[in-house]
Amino acid sequence: MIEYPGLTRFEKTRIISARALQISMGAPVLVKTSEEDPKGIARQEFERGVLPITVKRKMPGRHAD
Repeated sequence: MIEYPGLTRFEKTRIISARALQISMGAPVLVKTSEEDPKGIARQEFERGVLPITVKRKMPGRHAD
Protein backbone atom coordinates (compact mmCIF):
# COMPACT_ATOMS: atom_id res chain seq x y z
CA MET A 1 0.00 0.00 0.00
CA ILE A 2 1.26 3.46 -0.90
CA GLU A 3 1.19 5.79 2.09
CA TYR A 4 0.19 9.38 1.50
CA PRO A 5 1.88 11.34 4.29
CA GLY A 6 -0.20 14.13 5.71
CA LEU A 7 -3.60 13.00 4.46
CA THR A 8 -6.28 12.69 7.09
CA ARG A 9 -8.73 9.82 7.09
CA PHE A 10 -11.39 12.28 5.94
CA GLU A 11 -9.31 13.34 2.94
CA LYS A 12 -8.66 9.70 2.05
CA THR A 13 -12.38 8.98 2.23
CA ARG A 14 -13.21 12.02 0.10
CA ILE A 15 -10.65 11.06 -2.54
CA ILE A 16 -11.88 7.46 -2.75
CA SER A 17 -15.51 8.62 -2.87
CA ALA A 18 -14.83 11.14 -5.62
CA ARG A 19 -13.00 8.54 -7.68
CA ALA A 20 -15.77 5.96 -7.13
CA LEU A 21 -18.27 8.51 -8.46
CA GLN A 22 -16.09 9.09 -11.53
CA ILE A 23 -15.88 5.35 -12.18
CA SER A 24 -19.63 4.88 -11.77
CA MET A 25 -20.16 7.65 -14.35
CA GLY A 26 -17.99 5.84 -16.90
CA ALA A 27 -14.43 7.03 -16.27
CA PRO A 28 -11.72 4.58 -17.34
CA VAL A 29 -10.35 2.30 -14.64
CA LEU A 30 -6.62 2.81 -13.97
CA VAL A 31 -5.80 -0.65 -12.57
CA LYS A 32 -6.45 -4.21 -13.68
CA THR A 33 -8.84 -5.80 -11.21
CA SER A 34 -11.59 -8.36 -10.97
CA GLU A 35 -13.52 -6.00 -8.68
CA GLU A 36 -16.84 -4.74 -10.08
CA ASP A 37 -17.87 -2.34 -7.30
CA PRO A 38 -16.77 1.27 -8.08
CA LYS A 39 -15.85 1.85 -4.43
CA GLY A 40 -13.64 -1.25 -4.37
CA ILE A 41 -11.95 -0.24 -7.61
CA ALA A 42 -11.34 3.29 -6.29
CA ARG A 43 -9.88 1.87 -3.06
CA GLN A 44 -7.48 -0.33 -5.05
CA GLU A 45 -6.43 2.64 -7.19
CA PHE A 46 -5.80 4.69 -4.05
CA GLU A 47 -3.77 1.90 -2.42
CA ARG A 48 -1.63 1.48 -5.54
CA GLY A 49 -1.01 5.24 -5.80
CA VAL A 50 -2.30 5.77 -9.34
CA LEU A 51 -5.04 8.31 -8.69
CA PRO A 52 -4.86 11.57 -10.64
CA ILE A 53 -6.31 13.49 -7.67
CA THR A 54 -4.46 15.97 -5.47
CA VAL A 55 -5.36 17.73 -2.24
CA LYS A 56 -4.95 21.47 -2.06
CA ARG A 57 -5.21 23.05 1.38
CA LYS A 58 -5.33 26.60 2.58
CA MET A 59 -2.42 27.31 4.87
CA PRO A 60 -2.69 29.90 7.63
CA GLY A 61 -1.09 33.18 6.63
CA ARG A 62 -0.62 32.16 2.99
CA HIS A 63 -2.64 32.83 -0.12
CA ALA A 64 -3.58 29.92 -2.36
CA ASP A 65 -2.59 30.43 -5.99
